[in-house]
Amino acid sequence: MTGILLVDKPEGLTSFGTLIKIKKIIKQKKCGHCGTLDPMATGVLTVLLGGATKFAEILPDSTKAYRATVKTGIVTDTLDITGRELETNEAAVTKDDFEAAAKRFLGRIKQVPPMYSAVSVDGKRLYELARKGETVERRERDAEIFSLDVVDYDSEKGEFTLDVACSSGTYIRTLADDIGRALGCGAALTALRRTVANGYSVENALTLEELEKAAGNGELEKHILTVDGALETYPAVYVTGAQAARFGNGGELMTDRLRGVSKPGYYRVYAPGGAFLGAGENRDGSLYVKKLFKEE
Repeated sequence: MTGILLVDKPEGLTSFGTLIKIKKIIKQKKCGHCGTLDPMATGVLTVLLGGATKFAEILPDSTKAYRATVKTGIVTDTLDITGRELETNEAAVTKDDFEAAAKRFLGRIKQVPPMYSAVSVDGKRLYELARKGETVERRERDAEIFSLDVVDYDSEKGEFTLDVACSSGTYIRTLADDIGRALGCGAALTALRRTVANGYSVENALTLEELEKAAGNGELEKHILTVDGALETYPAVYVTGAQAARFGNGGELMTDRLRGVSKPGYYRVYAPGGAFLGAGENRDGSLYVKKLFKEE
């Protein structure tokens, strides 16, 4: 199979562990996923099957959206509730207080990756160092928070639930910790659900149980999304038979002979009959092959 499958990752599994289960259910060896989720997190995991895996780096919509629950008055070593408790503080935080602190992080921000993350420093994963009790200096990274809204508040627990839309690579655990620091009482993430990834909503994702049922009923194919559908924000260009053959062999196409190719960037390339050939990149007056599509 070649295409895209949306899976609702369950709590308690790593993204890689979820992928292993998916491979067994659908009997597909070549699979990959976009955007790692922590074991405590749930939500949409974009899974690429077969020949779709090569398009991972050019999927156009990298915006993510999450529903996160943040508890005030606590600090942990992992920045979430699964970690070792480092501090507990009095936290008489009102909804207005929390919203004011959270809104400070709207827009372009800098984040320091958590020690418990998959970022590599000098060839070693941070979480591997953290498990040994080591802490190393990490470089700040750029992130962007597009929107942030408090949607629920439990005054007894001191917990706030918020919807966040952000750029790829944003650490919601770090955001929770930063909000806690801004409040002066600390805060940690207690729940996280990714609601949107790569332009796809969790509402269209299958749980592992639903996936297993679909595979058993022979209905899996109807849940496989097309690769070119994932690239639909890129303009489409239709080529002649000769151009299709050249493109399929890795040759570039002169843009002055292509209708609809003007601006630099990626294009979806189609054969005369409408078959998707792959993605091309327009630069220097030529459309170069970026990724070729192949059913696998």
